[in-house]
Amino acid sequence: MDSIFKQTLRAEMDFQDIKVKELSLRTGISQRTLEGYLGSRASIPPADVAVKIADVLDVSVEYLVTGKNDNKNHHQNENLKNSIKNLSDDKKIMVKDFIEVLKKFDVNVV
Repeated sequence: MDSIFKQTLRAEMDFQDIKVKELSLRTGISQRTLEGYLGSRASIPPADVAVKIADVLDVSVEYLVTGKNDNKNHHQNENLKNSIKNLSDDKKIMVKDFIEVLKKFDVNVV
């Protein structure tokens, strides 16, 4: 049975189009260790490692561990994520680039 952490981490990485190699570079966690969290034996990381992953993915540790978002706008966020998933690849890139521009101006992005 897959762990919730594994499922949530994989879903978030897929949503953000982040590969293991990129997550490794951004967190300082080895690719092998990250693959262990995503693999068939799917272990759960210690708290400090979960915090690094959550920070890079801009999600809460609680979300990664439980799969539950404590955000009041969870349903809106899910609807937005689903809408983005249905976009063509070139439009997904445009949305991702736009979000990066907003982050540069310290605009809170869901």
